[in-house]
Amino acid sequence: MIAFILGRLWQSLILLVLVSIIGYCVLNLAPGGPLSQYSLMPGMTKEALDRIAEQMGLNRPLYVQYVDWAWKLVQGDWGKSFRDGRPVLSVISSVLPATLLLMVGSTIISVLIGTVIGVYSAVRSGSVFDYVATVLAMVALSVPTFWFGLISIYVFSVKLGWLPAGNMMTPGDGSVWDVTVHLIMPSIVLALVNVAIWSRYMRSSTLEVLGQDFIRTARAKGVRPRRILVKHVMGNALLPMIALAGMQLPALIGGALVTETVFTWPGMGRLFLDSLGYNDYPVVMGILMFSAILVLLGSLLADIISAMIDPRIQLN
Repeated sequence: MIAFILGRLWQSLILLVLVSIIGYCVLNLAPGGPLSQYSLMPGMTKEALDRIAEQMGLNRPLYVQYVDWAWKLVQGDWGKSFRDGRPVLSVISSVLPATLLLMVGSTIISVLIGTVIGVYSAVRSGSVFDYVATVLAMVALSVPTFWFGLISIYVFSVKLGWLPAGNMMTPGDGSVWDVTVHLIMPSIVLALVNVAIWSRYMRSSTLEVLGQDFIRTARAKGVRPRRILVKHVMGNALLPMIALAGMQLPALIGGALVTETVFTWPGMGRLFLDSLGYNDYPVVMGILMFSAILVLLGSLLADIISAMIDPRIQLN
């Protein structure tokens, strides 16, 4: 186990280096560059821009800038925002709770609903419910997340007035109930695609378990169908889903970016787009690296948990 963890950490380190190199080069080679916001200021001259570039170290070769940035990153200094001068870690930590709240809420919804639909579709394979669930899953996977968000706002906020159209809380309120009400719509929209994925995988996993010899043996012994489903089928069918949960982190982070923008949710996704618009490269790189670390840790934890639950899995 220890050798496996050390090996995965080494692989993750290599991946993080590659991600950082690609992200840093793409951002700094984009049209305009990090000084484009300063160039729009009234009365800004080329000499003044050169002085700003020298003060920020942007007049050095790109590889020198990257090495300096990476070395500071390793030491815990993620840089400072070009917009307000705040440390990047402070900027990210200020919006991280909102993103985690949205991701946890959508994950709970997608796991619960996806598991129920997937298991029932497998047990009633070939039924009308199974066909309808398959069609709806394909629709959910095909339609963009922002479209679901806009339709939800139009129906439940504009027409029915049941839910708030956006933001994380009502100004001046911020109670648990107020935040929960604001969380309902964005978490459901973010969960829709994951429900479709989870239900399809859960259906396949359940069908595979239902065809195993120990299930036929349990039926031959007269064990009640509900007991077979709960004790034998569910437990074994959920094991592959742990690995799927780890792989779903990139989709959650990417979906959160769109969802937070549509619902003006003050999380990392919205901060990422705002920082891109302001060419705030330190914050953009900070979010990129933070997201990459989350994805790699999620995948590693999923493998470890799977091995701890199922002794048949050997981590070498």
